[in-house]
Amino acid sequence: MYSLGIFSLDRWHEIFDTIRRNKLRTLLTALSVAWGIFMLVILLAAGTGVRKSTEYDFRDDAINSLWLWAGQTSIPYEGHAVNRSIEFTNADLERLRATIPEVEYLTGRFYLRGDRLVSRGSKSSAFDVRACHPDHQHIEKTIIIAGRFLDDLDIDERRKVAVIGIEVAEFLFAEGEQPLGQWIAINGIQYRVVGVFEDEGGEGELRKIYIPISTAQMAYGGAETIHQLMFTVGDATAEESRAIEEAVRASLAERHHFDPEDQRALRIRNSVENFEQISGIFRAIELFVWFIGAGTIGAGIVGVSNIMLISVKERTKEIGVRKALGASSGDIIGQILQESIFLTAVAGYLGLLAGIGLVELFRRYAPALDSLRDPEVDLGVALAATLILIVAGGIAGYFPARRAARVDPVVALRDA
Repeated sequence: MYSLGIFSLDRWHEIFDTIRRNKLRTLLTALSVAWGIFMLVILLAAGTGVRKSTEYDFRDDAINSLWLWAGQTSIPYEGHAVNRSIEFTNADLERLRATIPEVEYLTGRFYLRGDRLVSRGSKSSAFDVRACHPDHQHIEKTIIIAGRFLDDLDIDERRKVAVIGIEVAEFLFAEGEQPLGQWIAINGIQYRVVGVFEDEGGEGELRKIYIPISTAQMAYGGAETIHQLMFTVGDATAEESRAIEEAVRASLAERHHFDPEDQRALRIRNSVENFEQISGIFRAIELFVWFIGAGTIGAGIVGVSNIMLISVKERTKEIGVRKALGASSGDIIGQILQESIFLTAVAGYLGLLAGIGLVELFRRYAPALDSLRDPEVDLGVALAATLILIVAGGIAGYFPARRAARVDPVVALRDA
């Protein structure tokens, strides 16, 4: 019995002998497979980098949040004319809390008028001051590194306390000086520092100061005015968030007497829906990349299959001799499949390594790009590429192997 196994030295010798006898043809075919895997890796890594850049833009805000701005009416309603200004107050915040059960964290914002001059001793500069509620910390993803954030007592008692960004602290206080418990002036009014924070939103966020909204309303002539409302909706889906958005619009439209369909009267930014749409776009892009990569790899598979068919035709006499000596159809099929998978796997892995190498070089030495942040090839992609290579090699060798298995030894030896 003529038997060959995958670990047979004779079989491997024959595979390498075939490659040596067809160097150029093998090289060109291998390049087509390697190029397909290489392009797949590069495109997937680029897609990952673009997706990370987009996700980075969301890093500062909760992606399960809704943001509300009051505007002006554009549709006549219940006898009210158009261009009527809608203004939020504390009552609107309480109404949302009472009528929208899906609300998780809820805050309002009050904007201070004029220059927000912040000073301590001889040091002074303009900083962005935000007046808000305690839940604001969870919506803006504020990271407290010393002290605390605002709490309910600060709101109830209209305390003059402030939570300052780390860059504000570095400007107003000397190195090694503890900001907590110290006093700073905001537009001439003294506030005691109760916390210092970091924020992933970048340098602009680190130059902000948070004070209780109730204090700002009293100290800066705001009465009960709120300029902006924000809240999170837990783990609501995009569809559920749209229903919540409609419920919010209906509730506030009833209170302020405007048409619920009037988009200008109440502007809402739905981060849940926005993030879901962007995620859907990137899923589609990723599928498209896989499609393009699969097409390129497919062209390589056709090349491998063709070279194997030619190889089978050239080795018809050899195959006939083997079958005459007792080699089974399974031995012949195994030989051809092993050769095909070997060629495809080696070429593919070279393309995979070249792609990963280029991505790593880009990550280490290329200048940082906001639109392409930290491209990478993850383990899942490498494993998927491995599976593709094995399957591709099998597909490429299957039909040539079947043709070889059907060779009649008598006919092969007679025609040789």
